[in-house]
Amino acid sequence: MHSFPARILQVLSGPVAPLGTTGATSAIDKRPVAQPVAIGPQGLSGDAQADLRVHGGPDKAVHLYAWAHYAQWQRELGGEAALPPGLLQAPGAFCENLAVADVDEGGVCIGDHWRAGTAVLQVTQGRQPCWKLNLRFGVPDMAARVQQTLRAGWYCRTLQPGIVQAGDALELLERPHPGWTVERLLALIRDRECQPYLMGQVLELPLPPSWRKLFARRMEQGLAEDWQARLQG
Repeated sequence: MHSFPARILQVLSGPVAPLGTTGATSAIDKRPVAQPVAIGPQGLSGDAQADLRVHGGPDKAVHLYAWAHYAQWQRELGGEAALPPGLLQAPGAFCENLAVADVDEGGVCIGDHWRAGTAVLQVTQGRQPCWKLNLRFGVPDMAARVQQTLRAGWYCRTLQPGIVQAGDALELLERPHPGWTVERLLALIRDRECQPYLMGQVLELPLPPSWRKLFARRMEQGLAEDWQARLQG
C-alpha cells in the first residue's frame, strides 16, 4: 500500500435545475456539503444528474477536480465579461463532487484504487467536457478550452461504499497501470491519435464501455470522432 499526499478540500452535490435560457437542465451547479456524505455505487447520497445517458452511473459515480486548476482559469478567464461573479472563487464550477488538492490529471492513472474517507474508489476515465460548460461559464467555447488544456477532471467508480467529508485524505492503494495517466489518455483524445499500435495498448486497459468504443473505433477506422455536438450542443 502506498501513501499519497492528496486530500479532499470539499465534498459537493446538487439537484437538477434549469441551466441558462435554452430550456436545458443540469445538475452542474454543485454546492458544498458540510456534513459527512455516503458514497455508493451510483455516487454521493443526494447528488443528481440530468441526462443519465451521458452522466452518472457506476462508471461515473464520482467526479474529481483539482483545485489547483482554478488559479490558472482565473488568469485565463479574468477578462470574460459574461463569467458569473465568484464562480471561480470556490470549488464547484466544474461540476465536481470532490474538490481535491495536491493531485491532478497527471498524477492519477486509469485503474487506480484510492481510499477517500472510508470509501474505496477506482479511476475509470477522464472527463470529456460538454456544451453545458459553455452555458455555465457564459463562455461560448468553454468546453473546447477544457478539452484543449486537459484540465478536465476524472471519474471514479465505487469499489467499497463508505463515508467521505471535507478534510479527508486521498490515499493511493493500488496502481496497476502506472504508464497511463488520465492526462495522457485525454491528450490522445484531444490530439485525434489513431495509430493502431497505440490504440491497441489503450484497449488493453480496464476502460468503461464508452471509452472502449471510442478507441476501438479509432483503431478500426483510422479517424477521430466528431466533437461538434458534444462541445457545442
